[in-house]
Amino acid sequence: MNQKVFEKIELPGVKNIIVIASGKGGVGKSTVAANLAVSLSRQGCKTALVDADLYGPSIPMMFGVQDEQPGGVEKNGKQYISPIEKYGVKLVSIGFFIKPGQSLIWRGPLASNGLLQLFRDTDWGELDFMIVDFPPGTGDIQLTTVQKLNLAGAVIVTTPQEVAVSDARKAAGMFTNPDLNVPILGIIENMAWFTPDKHPDEKYFLFGKGGGEKLAKEFKTRLLGQIPLVLEIGEGSDKGKTIYNQSDKTIISSFDSISHIIKELTNTKV
Repeated sequence: MNQKVFEKIELPGVKNIIVIASGKGGVGKSTVAANLAVSLSRQGCKTALVDADLYGPSIPMMFGVQDEQPGGVEKNGKQYISPIEKYGVKLVSIGFFIKPGQSLIWRGPLASNGLLQLFRDTDWGELDFMIVDFPPGTGDIQLTTVQKLNLAGAVIVTTPQEVAVSDARKAAGMFTNPDLNVPILGIIENMAWFTPDKHPDEKYFLFGKGGGEKLAKEFKTRLLGQIPLVLEIGEGSDKGKTIYNQSDKTIISSFDSISHIIKELTNTKV
């Protein structure tokens, strides 16, 4: 397999496409992707977020727009999707086009083509960053995206525990495969520790310690940041709220730091 034989989809005006990946579910990957996109937007970057988890789209709920539907716009005789916009982020998800609770029963090739249609048939405009929230694992969706889009890099999300790191290692290994060769911009360690509200100086490492740093060293990349476990984040996501709607300033600082590093790594100035 040689990546060069695959015809790329050109997205004029989109400067950096970054995929957010994990080896397993339950590590908070979509929450990280959503808040990272909002953080980049708040730092002045023109940002979009693509929900590539076709079988379990969660981005519409996380942004509180699950009942909305994208409009359309005609350009050069062709109809394009107009993304939903919330918190300054342009959003596209298969969840906007199916009924709540409806299962998407697509085989791999059909799912891949459906995802490519979202990329190809959306009016993105000018973007500094397109963040792509991958489903967990290393399946057809991931492979198709890597082969068809010109990616600036990948960010791997894991929790500190060894089972999560083991699965994240497989996801990272896909990007470093010589036939794909996508740069890993870094590792984000989510749920790094828990700090009780009444004891802000204490840290409890519920899922172990050092997993993200270990993975970063293994793949010769950097640990972009550590996100503590905060109950308010999960509750806020269910209500369509971001980290900027909650009280823990440590979380905000963590994401803003990660966004700043990503801007530096991609030479993005706004």
